Amino acid sequence: MDRFAAMRVFIRAVELGSFSAAAQALRSSPQLVGKQVGQLEAHLGVQLLHRTTRRQSLTDFGRVFYDRAKIILADVEAAESLAAEALATPTGRLRVNAPVSFGMHALAPRLPEFLRDHPQVTVDLTLNNRAIDLVDEGYDATFRVGALADSRLVGRALAPYRLVLCAAPAYLAGAPPLLAPRDLQQHECLGFAHTELRTHWTFDGPDGRTVVPVTSRLMVDHGEPLLHAALAGLGVLLQPVELLQPALEDGRLVEVLPGYTAPARPLHILYAPDRRMTPKLRSFIDFAVLAFG
Repeated sequence: MDRFAAMRVFIRAVELGSFSAAAQALRSSPQLVGKQVGQLEAHLGVQLLHRTTRRQSLTDFGRVFYDRAKIILADVEAAESLAAEALATPTGRLRVNAPVSFGMHALAPRLPEFLRDHPQVTVDLTLNNRAIDLVDEGYDATFRVGALADSRLVGRALAPYRLVLCAAPAYLAGAPPLLAPRDLQQHECLGFAHTELRTHWTFDGPDGRTVVPVTSRLMVDHGEPLLHAALAGLGVLLQPVELLQPALEDGRLVEVLPGYTAPARPLHILYAPDRRMTPKLRSFIDFAVLAFG
């Protein structure tokens, strides 16, 4: 006996008032409907319906079972629809937000892969360094660097965001020796206007963790202007490796204090817990985990 099928037949018989009406709706016969209800009663060991030649009515247990069976079948249908959505072709507009440096130097180079693989999805990408309100501003997903404070959001952890300390050779040639993190207090430290990087830089080294207060004549809320300032020889820079990689590879910048590393910062892709997991959103989260996880 297919219990789910028998429960569906029982529910239709109750809602339509008779086996014959249920049989007509289900394109079956009254005899088969009665047989399936009888099999369900035998399986449960309890009578669900009082039946006479003229009418039928629910028993006390049948009334309770009817209510629970409707909930069970609704849950089954919802689960089946989730599976169908997962197999469906991603389509529609996807609104995504990301921090500026990550978005320009990590996400943007990989985004064409996602668009090629999902030709029916369009992406509306915005870049800024403020903590956007994903729900109120209508985004499907956001990348966020740093510790998570918004408990309304859920998401996936990606590879930590790595920072590199570097400077232009011309700056280092005319600056005081830089042998340990505390020496940064004698240097121009190009300041990032968000988070703790504005006033303090943290490093892990042979003697444990060191937190150094820093000052700068230049404070900017985007990494790109700081990169230009460092290339011009205006100071020492602590920024993500994605932003600095080209300049490090061609020697315009050099890493300093290689024995000390800035703690990597957490990186997540987030979405609202009550946001329907559509195929387009699921496919983008899978892409992000594969590309940056």
